[in-house]
Amino acid sequence: MARISRQVKALYEMCAVALVESRANLDGADDVGFDIDLPLFSVGRAAQLADIHAQTLRQYDRLGLIVPQRTEGGARRYSLRDIDRLSQAQHMSQDESINLAGIARILDLQEDNRQLRRELKRLREPVGASVFAADADGGITEVRRSRQARLWRHEIHVHARELTSGEVGGDDIQDAKSVVVWNRFSR
Repeated sequence: MARISRQVKALYEMCAVALVESRANLDGADDVGFDIDLPLFSVGRAAQLADIHAQTLRQYDRLGLIVPQRTEGGARRYSLRDIDRLSQAQHMSQDESINLAGIARILDLQEDNRQLRRELKRLREPVGASVFAADADGGITEVRRSRQARLWRHEIHVHARELTSGEVGGDDIQDAKSVVVWNRFSR
């Protein structure tokens, strides 16, 4: 995982606090540009943010209720999505007296509902409002069309020969990097 500046980490912590205090939600955090799945918070920091004992976090992980991502060394790292789920699980468990199986089902249904809302929002966008980019590993990202994206695509067409930076020698390409961009709907 790449190093993150203190300022960015502080912004993520402020967002996590807003999620826990119900002053923000995941959709809003996602809309303003936070990567809600970025594994950023250690067990201790996630426990502080969600006001949960660290041992409870470990138990939730063992039960599969909230499963954080792991570093290469095996340490747990929690994302904004995880912090939100932890806060909700704590509330449902303590204030609503819902058992862990019920909490797991509710959290899964809430996530399904959130994904459906995002899909509905995407489908309501005008035709051609999105562009897709693919990296060398085959990962595809949808990006909302904007003036900056149009200028960037124009630069790609003007400088098409500069897309590959590697040297072509024989049958192999070394250090080649390229990006492919296309519209969601072709006309």
